[in-house]
Amino acid sequence: MEIDDYIVASDAQLVELASAGDQQAFEYLFTRYRDALTRLFEQRLGDRDIASDLLQETFIKVYIHLDKYSKGYTFGQWIYAIARNTLVDHLRRRMDDISIDERFRSPQATTPTPEESVIINQSRTHFYAALDELSEEYRQVIEMRFLEEYSYEEIAERLGKPLNTIKTQIRRARAAICKIILEKE
Repeated sequence: MEIDDYIVASDAQLVELASAGDQQAFEYLFTRYRDALTRLFEQRLGDRDIASDLLQETFIKVYIHLDKYSKGYTFGQWIYAIARNTLVDHLRRRMDDISIDERFRSPQATTPTPEESVIINQSRTHFYAALDELSEEYRQVIEMRFLEEYSYEEIAERLGKPLNTIKTQIRRARAAICKIILEKE
């Protein structure tokens, strides 16, 4: 068979040729599905090396069981089922490597403890008290940047000042507010 014939051959034709021992037909099947299966594994695992290993494992299974392929399904459906099962097997093996304590450990709390809440409230109180002691110019840029979350560019545009001036004012205002807070402690 010529190379052009392999390129235009259907999956079913390539499977038939590969089952009969045609290695080049199997290589063309591999080439057709390699990228899609790699993306599938990478999306699920986020690891290119493991995705590559699972791709190889999938195609080894396909090669070994090619004679069991049923034409009741498209080759694509069949190979994706093998890939999915290979992924599930991998995830199960990985879970077996994790201790029982790790598997059932509760996630870390996302809410602050009572002690952390007190510290946060005290810090917030110190911050607002120090903010009141700043000059109007510094207070305005601190509020815009950190409370209203404007970008440096937006602050410069709103205040009609050069960007570098705003950056300098924010740096100086932060230093001034830190100094005020440290002096009160």
